[in-house]
Amino acid sequence: MNKQLIRNAYKVYWLENGKAPVSVYALCKIVDIAETDFYGTYSSLEAVDQDIWLNLFQKTLDQLQTDEIYQQYNAQEKLLAFYFLWVQQLKEDRSYLLLQRKHFRLPDLHRNKLETFRKAFNDYVSDLIKAGYQTNEIKERKYISDQYVHGFWLQALFVLRYWLDDNSPQFEMTDAAIEKAVNLSFQLIKSNTLDSLLDFGKFIFTRK
Repeated sequence: MNKQLIRNAYKVYWLENGKAPVSVYALCKIVDIAETDFYGTYSSLEAVDQDIWLNLFQKTLDQLQTDEIYQQYNAQEKLLAFYFLWVQQLKEDRSYLLLQRKHFRLPDLHRNKLETFRKAFNDYVSDLIKAGYQTNEIKERKYISDQYVHGFWLQALFVLRYWLDDNSPQFEMTDAAIEKAVNLSFQLIKSNTLDSLLDFGKFIFTRK
């Protein structure tokens, strides 16, 4: 069974009805497939939902990995390139994603709809972080380094939220927000700024 066929039918149902199909049966009737065919591909409608988000991520990453110029980028440049291209991919499904924005709060999306995407994104960012250690773009810090990936996930959610609310021409404000967010994050994890903040926090804590 073609996953894309099911994903497209699911999105069309949302666009035409403003809500998810009431059952797997209802979706299969539209696609004209047997439920057994559906369950041979997805375990539930929620799994289709998750796969839509994962597919947007995977299409972005697959395109980047075939780009020879991207392969020459450092970690910061690669993350910037990812966000810029990801937003371009999101545009293809903006109407569907805006419906999701209206009906669900993003923290809920984090726990449910975005879970498979989150895991794939974290794997991608973990590789960037490891590469950053080798090039001294990123400073490895005891106890703190393991949290970098979570910070970048929050950054990805920020980009998503910003883009969903962006009404500027060609979403130019999103591009600016991406650049500022990525630049700031790499400044923090590379320079002594974060170390200074941590030292100050320890000082204040021990004084209490």
